[in-house]
Formats: sequence, C-alpha cells, structure tokens
Amino acid sequence: MSLPEPVRRRLDDFSRTVFTEQNRTRPLCDEQPAAPHDTEVVSSLPLQMSLFFNMWFFPLWWVCEVVMLHLKYPVLPDYYKFILITILIIMTLIEAIRLYLGYTGNLQEKVPELAGFWLLSLLLQFPLILFQLFNEAILIQPLERGAHIVLSLFILTQVLSGFIALRSMVRHSENRFHLRQFNGIQELRA
Repeated sequence: MSLPEPVRRRLDDFSRTVFTEQNRTRPLCDEQPAAPHDTEVVSSLPLQMSLFFNMWFFPLWWVCEVVMLHLKYPVLPDYYKFILITILIIMTLIEAIRLYLGYTGNLQEKVPELAGFWLLSLLLQFPLILFQLFNEAILIQPLERGAHIVLSLFILTQVLSGFIALRSMVRHSENRFHLRQFNGIQELRA
C-alpha cells in the first residue's frame, strides 16, 4: 500500500522546499560521482529505534487511556467526555498511519512518506498529547500522566530525529539527481 500519486507529489515538493539548503551555488565537483549501484544508506537509526519502541508502547498507552477514561468518565463534564473520546479515536487512527509512514519513509528512504510522518507527528499527535498531559480539567490520573509523558517523549524524539533524517534524505536524493544530470552531460559530450 502506497500513498496516492498526487499526495506523494505534494509531500515530495513540500519536503524539497522545506528541507533543502537555500544556497544553491555550491559546486558539486567536490563530491564523488555516484556509481550505478549507489547503495549509500541514509535512513536514520535513532528514528527507527524510536519508532520500534513506540510501536510496542502504544498498545500499553491505549489500554491505560481506556481504563483511566472508564474510571473518571462519570465525574467528567459532558463536553470533556466527548472531547476525550474523540481524541482517543483520532490519536489511535493517526498513530497507526503515522507509524506506518515512519517505517516506510525511513526504511525505504521515501521522502514523501517521511514528510507525511513528520507533519502528522508535529501538527497533530504532539498537540493532542500535550493537551492530554497539561489540561488539569480532565482529571489526569498518575498512571495516565506517566503514559502521556512517555508517549510525548517518543513523539518529540521522532519529530527531532525525523527532521534530521528527512533533511539528509532530501540532500542525498538532490545530490544524486544533480550527479545523474552531470553524468548525462558528460556522456553526451563524449
């Protein structure tokens, strides 16, 4: 299963715009020409480790969240009941998509998938977990607070290491593109 082509193109354009260097005048002559079987790995080990442990921690977080929600549900105001159930459903769906995109983007070195993972992490998951961690009106229980802290640390680590991995993947693919163009020009002259 892969992202639809229009979504892939937009995420690819976004990541190339955000994560490439603004200085385009640097010479490419300093770098070694890419071999036809260029196998340099640019995926991120810290990101992959964080994704792996997050994948195993998330079911535990989910069970803790459901149990704590069940215990405090009778004393919550109606609007917080609705908000917390909605957040739980949204976070569950986003987390499944986010982890899939993170694994695919990092291990297969696909820039659009990794950009989608990074955006979901930064714009959706992180604010939602911070809301659950710092909003005292939802009657945060100690077990719940501990689970939220661990998940927020995973997400923060993934945002930071994902940014670094995405930037290096974009640079690597940009360099390969320029070197292929340069090699093509050299072959035409010969």
